[in-house]
Amino acid sequence: MAIKNVAVLLGDPRKFDLVKPDHGFDDDDIDTVNKLKEALQELKSYCFTYLDNHDTFIKDLQKNSDKLDLVFNLCDEGFYNDPKMELHVAALLEILGIPYTGASPQCMVYCFDKDFVNLLAKSIGIPVPPEYVIEEEIPSDIPIEFPIIVKPNFADGGFGITQKSVVNSPEELKQAILELRTNFNYERIILIQKYMSGGELTVGIIGNPPDHHKILPIIEEDFSVLPEGLPLICGYEAKWYPDSPYWKLTSKLAKISPKTEKIVKESCVKLFMRLECRDYCRFDWRLDKEGNPYLLEVNPNPGWCWDGHLAKMSGFGGLSYPEMLQAILRAAEQRLKL
Repeated sequence: MAIKNVAVLLGDPRKFDLVKPDHGFDDDDIDTVNKLKEALQELKSYCFTYLDNHDTFIKDLQKNSDKLDLVFNLCDEGFYNDPKMELHVAALLEILGIPYTGASPQCMVYCFDKDFVNLLAKSIGIPVPPEYVIEEEIPSDIPIEFPIIVKPNFADGGFGITQKSVVNSPEELKQAILELRTNFNYERIILIQKYMSGGELTVGIIGNPPDHHKILPIIEEDFSVLPEGLPLICGYEAKWYPDSPYWKLTSKLAKISPKTEKIVKESCVKLFMRLECRDYCRFDWRLDKEGNPYLLEVNPNPGWCWDGHLAKMSGFGGLSYPEMLQAILRAAEQRLKL
């Protein structure tokens, strides 16, 4: 088999990063990248180079464009580690005419707007939680019953979603919005949704529906490790605060009815195609107390790290971490007819 030359694009460890608590790469981030490189070394049909200097991104890609068979776009931090500029990396590759893995700029625009995705999902018969958008002033009457959850409309990585985001009164709602505006410096549209008290599901797809794709085993968060009284969510604290009780959250195979599984899987495939996702994607769902599923968000180019949700689902499906990465590469090659 011919060896393919692949450039792996990553976030820049030298730059400010708004999403991370200390606004920069730490030892865990460096270890995650090293584990990625170790896994990719096992894929003998590829020769990988790594690009993470965003000051020279464009020159490096231009210089190597004629030598590359494919770009493995793992720069989910965004250009210059700005989440709003994640789509810029894909756009740059489009302009340079370099084939790459994962979502197009248009897909990223769609999915970065949670309210847009929910409105689209609702229009094609996919269940979503009751929701309300706050632009600036907090209205005196919210048309959703408490408890509700408050989240940034434009964000990823659990940014801005903490235990204080689940509120039970107008006073707590005001405090949660203040928390977003001050502690997270978030000034854009805020999304308010009915808080569902059932399980939190994650669904992964690798490949490109309708034909060549694999739906990974559905997993759910194991909230039994949390102290009593904490909101049952997997947000910012679970991803970034080792001292938080949420850090102990683990995932397990979801125990859901065949009917719920059918609704969730069919909805994910439908959304994958309608939003023009490519190669791999992750979908987050929430169950109400009766076990009915509701879409939370769609994550194109989801987290690729060795201990992330996509890797956990892959593991339950019999794929090792290197095999998961290879499956994403193969999906892109098949789509691009390389």
